[in-house]
Amino acid sequence: MKYTQDHEWIKVDGDIATIGISVHAAKALGDIVFVELPEAEAELEKGDDAAVVESVKAASEVYAPLSGVVIAGNEALEDAPETVNADPEGEGWFFKMTITDASELDDMMDAAAYKEFLESLD
Repeated sequence: MKYTQDHEWIKVDGDIATIGISVHAAKALGDIVFVELPEAEAELEKGDDAAVVESVKAASEVYAPLSGVVIAGNEALEDAPETVNADPEGEGWFFKMTITDASELDDMMDAAAYKEFLESLD
């Protein structure tokens, strides 16, 4: 898995990326009550607003960590947004997309670097 400074995670399988928010982000948001997913076939550039996650504390954008085309949203989150809290880096994924520029992965952190990044925020 790779991570961004915006607390998204990316799991790559071939040219398909699955994207969600990190455990840290889910804990910081608190109880998640609503998730808005991107439309299938939406073309996203790295950094674009891709999804919205709302908790009892705040609403936050989920940014596209890569450029590509959305192929699926996790529709289970529409009925059970709390899945993001229960399993943010597993069943709580937000969307899947094709990767149009794999070199964009080079700027992302692995788990160890992300842990160091989180420690630097304290």
